Formats: sequence, structure tokens, C-alpha cells
Amino acid sequence: MSAPLKGVIAAIATPVDAAGEPDLPRYLKLARHLLDNGCDALNILGTTGEATSFSLAQRKRTMSALKDAGLPMGRMMVGTGAASIADAEELTKHAAALGFAGALIIPPFYYKGISNAGMLRFFERIVAATKDTPIPLYLYHFPALSGVPYSPSLVADLIGAFGKRVAGLKDSSGDMEYARGIAKAHPGFDVFPSNEATLIEARTGIFAGCISATANLNSAWCGKAFHQGDEKALATAVSIRKMFDGKVLISGVKATLAHIHKDPAFAAPLPPMTACDAAEQAHYAAQYDRLSAG
Repeated sequence: MSAPLKGVIAAIATPVDAAGEPDLPRYLKLARHLLDNGCDALNILGTTGEATSFSLAQRKRTMSALKDAGLPMGRMMVGTGAASIADAEELTKHAAALGFAGALIIPPFYYKGISNAGMLRFFERIVAATKDTPIPLYLYHFPALSGVPYSPSLVADLIGAFGKRVAGLKDSSGDMEYARGIAKAHPGFDVFPSNEATLIEARTGIFAGCISATANLNSAWCGKAFHQGDEKALATAVSIRKMFDGKVLISGVKATLAHIHKDPAFAAPLPPMTACDAAEQAHYAAQYDRLSAG
């Protein structure tokens, strides 16, 4: 079993080609770039990776590409949650077989008002499906999109039922009181906020690091903040994140990736997302150049 995931984790964007398929050569190039420039690990096929817009086969093919390319699987977390329990089982089994270091599970997101008992049954299936290859499971708390929160009582119930198989939680709610409360209530349970601004605080040990969409763009500064306590680097990382306040994050991140890598193909998202127009792309490029130069 690989060492626990820690530090700066980019929720990596997924380039797509003109047919809407994962553009695997560009994907692998971006993954290597991020690992070489401040990222301790990658979270593939999360929200920023547009996972729920891809088919099961596309998701599995993207996962396999990382292994086939020889990337370090001990530094890889993958989103395997789905509305269908069978899909979640299949994706998590595939992740385990490939040697991913963790599977990030968003709750089944169509039905609302799900009871703790219902969620325990959901996880029982995933845990049973992976009993021979016990991949660590991470809870993906993003109630604004999933509509199903990992409440403190549900987190406690899952840890109580499955122990260390439930290894941690990504908090994309932005509620730092919630994140700190979960971390303090469960020592040894790895909590990852989604905001780079917490990286200096994470050095105290309360958090395991952060998992961030904008680490696609500011990973080098994030790495300096987390590993060296560099306040100036943190300020730069946070300022780049704030470029997207009130904006469509996925399209903005992809537009900025296209600028950074001088490759317009990075800018395309899958429907229902739409690409930034030329004016928006120019705006993000100018902002990024100004902030990164500082």
C-alpha cells in the first residue's frame, strides 16, 4: 500500500479533443508538468476534471492511461463516485486494480434527503467490491453540487463502520468551521480543504494539504507555501485563485491552461460547459501574467 496522500493536490483538468474524447496525450503532458512543478499528487476525474460529463468507458480509459504511461500511481487520487451504485463499484474496482492511492467518492447525487443508513449501504457495496484490493476511500463533500452532504454524523458513522478504509475527506463547501471540526473530531483522518489559502495552516498538521482546481495554474507557488511556509508564494497562489471569483471555474481554468501552455486546445470543455470567448481568454491571460510576474 502506498503512503497516504498529502500536500498540494491539483484537481487536474481533462483536455478533450474535437470529438469530445479525453485527449490523453495532452492529459499526460499536463499531469507530468504538475507533478514536476509543485504538486505532491493529482486528483483526476473530479469536478474540475468534468468526470460526470464522461461515460464510464471514458473514465476508465483515462484512469488506465496514467498507469500505462508509467506515472506514479502512489501519487494519484481518482474520483469514482456516481449516481449509480454499480458504476461507483466498477470505477472504484478499476482504480484499485490500477494501483491508485485513493478513490474520491462524491455521494449519489440525484436523490436528496438521503439517510445515514442509506449512505452506509452505498459504502458497504463499495467496500465489499474492493475487499481484495482495499483502496483508501476519500469522502467528497460538495453539497452545493451533489445536494447530499457528508454531515459530521455521517462521517462519524462511516469511520465507525469501515475504519481506516475511509481515509479522509475533500471539503469543497468552503466552510472552514466544518473542515476544522471534522479534522479535530477524527485525529488521523485526512481532511483536504479546496482552497490554497489553508496551506500554511495545513503545515500545523490539522489538514493533510489541499485539493484545488486552481492548482492547475499555481502549483509552484502552492508547493513553496506548503513545504517551505513561504507567505509570499501563498499570496501569489491565492491571488491567482481569486481570478475566478464569481466566474465559471472550469472554463476559466481551461482558458488559462491554454495560455500557460501556449496550446488553444486546452481551452475546450465538454457540454454542458462552454469555452470562454476571446475577450474572456484575453482577460484571464493578462491577469495571470500580471499576478505570476509579481
